[in-house]
Amino acid sequence: MKTNSKSLVEQTADKILDYIIENNLSTGDKLPNEYNLAEDLSVSRSTIREAIRALTSKNVLEVRRGLGTFVSEKRGVSEDPLGFSLLNNTHKLIEDLFELRFLLEPRMAELAAINANKEDIYELKEIKKRIESEVEKRGSKHFELDIKFHSLIAEASGNLAMIQIVPIINQSIWLYNSNSYTSNKIKKEMIISHEEILEAIVLKKPESAYKAMKKHINTVRDSLE
Repeated sequence: MKTNSKSLVEQTADKILDYIIENNLSTGDKLPNEYNLAEDLSVSRSTIREAIRALTSKNVLEVRRGLGTFVSEKRGVSEDPLGFSLLNNTHKLIEDLFELRFLLEPRMAELAAINANKEDIYELKEIKKRIESEVEKRGSKHFELDIKFHSLIAEASGNLAMIQIVPIINQSIWLYNSNSYTSNKIKKEMIISHEEILEAIVLKKPESAYKAMKKHINTVRDSLE
């Protein structure tokens, strides 16, 4: 007879993952409180807390003080899952990351123009407004919001691989080029490009979305160089 070598906390963490999948929870959705989870999974609240702590360390869950436990937007991805920090040739890495964007993101935008629903479009419009507001007030979070914008397009594409990979690529480029993203030229280009990309997605024009994203990546790459 095969015994389960996992600890009770690990088994509980697995059950929480099953709960997330079975209830179709997505990023940002809230889990039941500790008491209810403990009741549902037939374990103590201390075990639930340990399991949540373990899943939080793996970027699966996020605990917001005073609000509760939520499915993390990091989707269980570590800060450097592809080991980019171990590569010495930063300039070559940036070039290659942009090459990946050039290969993936125009197709991603094209798929988004085909598959985006009303909720996707609403979220894209909202994040676009936040980016423009941040640039107008000369805030420092426009680059983070830009990553979110591209992540939302990946989600709207319906391609599960792109949903996981694209945010990693864009986050990595920003990490190595954070100073460049303060450029007014890039900020202005970003706002114009986002308008073109979003318009194509809203109007369900895949070819236009493809071309707009391709143009956007080329322009940003040239600006950073």
